[in-house]
Amino acid sequence: MNNLLSNIKIEVPSGTYLKDPESSTLGKKILTHSIILIDEMGFESFNFKKLGAAIQSNESSIYRYFESKHKLLVYLTSWYWGWLEYQLVIETYSLTSIEDKLKKAIEVLTRTTKNDNTYTHINEVLLNIIVINENSKSYLTKDVDDDNKEGFFMPYKRVVKRFSELISEYQPDYDYPLSLASTVIQSALHQQFVKDHFKTISNFDKQHTPTQFFTDLVLNALTYGK
Repeated sequence: MNNLLSNIKIEVPSGTYLKDPESSTLGKKILTHSIILIDEMGFESFNFKKLGAAIQSNESSIYRYFESKHKLLVYLTSWYWGWLEYQLVIETYSLTSIEDKLKKAIEVLTRTTKNDNTYTHINEVLLNIIVINENSKSYLTKDVDDDNKEGFFMPYKRVVKRFSELISEYQPDYDYPLSLASTVIQSALHQQFVKDHFKTISNFDKQHTPTQFFTDLVLNALTYGK
């Protein structure tokens, strides 16, 4: 089973890169070390010159793969959402009860990330931290509508739609499945940030997790909607 899963490639919108970084050793090094550097110094301080020094390659070689550091960030966040969709499908597929599927989906979307050894060039734990801290910078730009038309955010939108379909299956009469799905997914990132940085306004501790909170929130909302 692990051998089968290792052959599954996470699909990222082609417009985010000039040359597929998954197609070469250098490209994979770019992904590996960009995740490490962005986590260490933040997206604002990160640049291709520093990345080139980290991978011992010319800055110009990175530009053969990515037009800008913004496109690299969009690639990384798109890869994360594609990987999360993969987790969502794999972990809910064999469940027969729609309530169990919904609860499992909430767990997948809100839990603390652990490394997936299937993709050795990607540190999913660090990438999750980058998504928590930097994800909004991939779309809060003047070019967001053009980027959306190019399909840059399709992996994220697929996750929202898959989750909304489970919500609708659980409660067909609920009027706002897409809105609830996107709210939970975005709020999960925000609450992880609050838990780590603004502890005095968070209820989360070893006994109370974001997954428990969002499970309670969603099920109560859908029960009220019945």
